[in-house]
Order: sequence, then structure tokens, then C-alpha cells
Amino acid sequence: MKLNKTRHVLAVPDLKISSAFYKTQLGFSVDWEDENWCFLYRDNFYVMLGECKDAIPPHELGDHQYFAYVDVEDIDELYNEFSSKEIEITSQLADKPWGQREFGIKTIDGHRIMFGKEI
Repeated sequence: MKLNKTRHVLAVPDLKISSAFYKTQLGFSVDWEDENWCFLYRDNFYVMLGECKDAIPPHELGDHQYFAYVDVEDIDELYNEFSSKEIEITSQLADKPWGQREFGIKTIDGHRIMFGKEI
């Protein structure tokens, strides 16, 4: 038995705005969509965005805004890609004492994602 991949399910207030951000800013492609859901992926990183206008905004979740830590082959290349776009970097690219080179971003909805590579 093995676990094949993860799909992160996120509530977003406006599906069109959120899915456009994932596509244009983060480089995701659409796997499937309808009027309430948009399933997106970039390589093996999958998200399922569901429109929930009344969901608690991520900025009110404190530390629980983080929903994923993504291992990346070329962390410097991804950092440069995201830095050149209108993406909020929440923590700059740095080598960490736990053996990871990593950085963090915030999505248009306020969800946070960390990207890292083992040093």
C-alpha cells in the first residue's frame, strides 16, 4: 500500500478570483471545474477550491492559515518565479537549522503555503 498524492481542500470567498490567482500567479492548471468548485494542480501539488462565501477568512485563523508544505526540486528557481509576480512573500528564502531551504507565500485569500528543499 502507498499514498499517491494529497489534495488540499480550501474554502474561498470568490471562486473566479481565487482560481485565476492560482492559474496566473502560481502556474496551476485546471483539472476539473464547475460553478462551485475548481480543482487545480501544478506537478504533484493539488488543490480543490470550493466557493464558500460565509467561511471564516484565513486571516482570522492565526497560525492555522498554513495549509501545505511543498517539497520542491529547485527552490531558488521557484522563489525567483514567485518574486517576479504579484505574490505576497511571507518569509524570505533562507536556509533553516532543520535542514531545509524554504520560503513562504500568502494566496489572494490569505491561505499560507511553505515551499522547501532539503539542504
